[in-house]
Amino acid sequence: MKIGGKFKVIMLSMVLAVSSLYVMPIQFSQTIVAQAKGDQGEAAFDQKIISRISAERIYEDVHYLSETIGPRVAGTEEEKFTANYIKERLLSYGYEVEVQDFNIPDLKVGHLQTDNGDEVLVNIPSGSAATTEEGLTAELYDAGLGYPTDFTEDAAGKIALISRGELTFQVKVENAIAAGSAGVLIYNNIDQAGPLNPSITNSPLPVGGITKVSGEALLEDVASRNGTVTLKVNSISNATSQNIIAKRAPNKGGNHDILHVSAHYDSVPFAPGASDNASGTAVALEMARVLKSYPIEKELRFAFVGAEEIGLVGSHYYVSQLTEDEIDRSIANFNMDMVGTSWENATAIFMNTVDGQANIVSETAVATAERIGTPSELVLYQRGSSDHVSFHDAGIAAVNFIRREPRTANLEPYYHTPLDTIEHISEERLKEAGDLVGASVYSLIRKN
Repeated sequence: MKIGGKFKVIMLSMVLAVSSLYVMPIQFSQTIVAQAKGDQGEAAFDQKIISRISAERIYEDVHYLSETIGPRVAGTEEEKFTANYIKERLLSYGYEVEVQDFNIPDLKVGHLQTDNGDEVLVNIPSGSAATTEEGLTAELYDAGLGYPTDFTEDAAGKIALISRGELTFQVKVENAIAAGSAGVLIYNNIDQAGPLNPSITNSPLPVGGITKVSGEALLEDVASRNGTVTLKVNSISNATSQNIIAKRAPNKGGNHDILHVSAHYDSVPFAPGASDNASGTAVALEMARVLKSYPIEKELRFAFVGAEEIGLVGSHYYVSQLTEDEIDRSIANFNMDMVGTSWENATAIFMNTVDGQANIVSETAVATAERIGTPSELVLYQRGSSDHVSFHDAGIAAVNFIRREPRTANLEPYYHTPLDTIEHISEERLKEAGDLVGASVYSLIRKN
């Protein structure tokens, strides 16, 4: 992706502004102070995992997923390529592998470029019209807040550039249609990292959402000189995504307890997704390699799920396909999302639970952290917004492991932006996540 001129400044502004985006009232259930005293026997089992978890292997997978494949948007060929990559790796480890295909909502994807070659991040709402393959090239019209009085005859045939605020997105678009505009771009009125995602229905015009800084830059640098932009909107209909499931059961007996390890491998548009979530995917792949042959007394399942970014669709489908018996036998879900960021403020590993309460997953992780000397603070926190929600809703104890800033619970500033690249990944933190979650999982499934 080419990002030049003023839009380099836009990207930097997004990063600087994002620190205010993720501040939330802190409602920590508790800050964990690990107190469990593991004996030498437990420590020896931990070392069987830790000694084999390779930071280099994990980092190489993150690099491949984010830098070679790049953005892995649900329903795209890149997401399907990633799924096959994961499947082949798991088969090479000797797992029984199942591919679960499922339908996803129709998608609209877009591209916005100025006449001097600068690319602008744009979100396309599902209600937008598609363009031709060549896209819509037109001048911009400053339509203010999108009131009828903000439009003149000069708006006809141009792309209306409208600020968020006061009117609904739908009304803004309808007013642009009435004025004869050829398309609509709505820019945010607050600083946020990613482009605005306006919610509209059934527009005959192509519509896109952009950031505040992008909108202001387009007004200053393009509209002011009667320049043009090209907006392309493609529709992806009858799209599917897929989950890749690896299973390993004990050699003897049946009806074993089941432990699920999950991570989503898709990303949002434009974002290479190194942290979100090539990091969790790569750690889970390394855990699968290490745990492929040790004796176990519980069934182990790795669920690499697609379409998380469009509403936890993959994990919801995975859990919906479990039988009532399988759910009853499911004791835990360890979910990993954004576990490898190098952002210096993300010094804590948050253990997010939907209800904010400790469970077998968080308690096991605390005990493991004490035994192995996990350097980061563990924080139990009430939060959904990842695939652990699907397991929790089915009555399965679940935790999402994710790195955040302990004081504010902020996520890294590269979240959901093109700056989510390998440059901002820490090998040490990838290894730390693999050690903590890997040893915790093994402590629950191993054969005594």
